[in-house]
Amino acid sequence: MPLESGLLEILACPACHAPLKEQEAELVCTDGSCGLAYPVRDGIPVLLVDEARRPE
Repeated sequence: MPLESGLLEILACPACHAPLKEQEAELVCTDGSCGLAYPVRDGIPVLLVDEARRPE
């Protein structure tokens, strides 16, 4: 389920403050050194570092 238009433009990675991009059911940090992936549950981004998945 895509996020509401304009929402992605104002969201940033809580860890490094880089922009996020939507990828499947996650929001992924665009900073190469961070790269955390935050889950989107029921259309709501969960922007908690403790809930993020580390890049592989």
